[in-house]
Amino acid sequence: MVSMFGRPSFRLTALLAAFGLALSLLPLHAQDTQKRGRKYKAPPATARIEVTILRDANGKPVENAAVIFHPMEGERDKGNMELKTNEDGKTIIDVLPIGDTVRLQVIAKGFQTYGQDFKVDKAELAIEIKLKRPGEQYSIYKPHPEAANSDKTPGEDKPAEAAPAPVKDAPQDNQEKPAPPPSQPQPNL
Repeated sequence: MVSMFGRPSFRLTALLAAFGLALSLLPLHAQDTQKRGRKYKAPPATARIEVTILRDANGKPVENAAVIFHPMEGERDKGNMELKTNEDGKTIIDVLPIGDTVRLQVIAKGFQTYGQDFKVDKAELAIEIKLKRPGEQYSIYKPHPEAANSDKTPGEDKPAEAAPAPVKDAPQDNQEKPAPPPSQPQPNL
């Protein structure tokens, strides 16, 4: 037999649990998606950037090249994001804010490293990069014909000065001019 006090306490507990559940669901329904509060700031619009990496020699895609994005803040790097190209030589990123400057760096085995700054000013950007094979290192021990043909020293960009043209009607002086006096006294012998 059930005691008289057991049954009403069960009903009261069930009623309080149902009331508590209804109160906990009420704030979820009452949130307004239009107004999120005073401190909420919407994220900036982002651009979709598609980068295609091709070989310079034949235009074929470069697979598995590392495409590294460095978002720049003035001259300061804010971090980096690295993606790899697919079998078509393409990679896509869509998290960079419009209006930012991004330094793009491409590293692929057997090719020269590429780097350039881009301004993200559109919602969609398509960038095509042609990678070159590495060139031969410069050595001071090998002859360089292009340097031998040039009589200029490095950094000299001035043309050689022409000798002044002789004056036709000037009288010729056949006399020898005396030597200038020495700058230091000469010993008498």
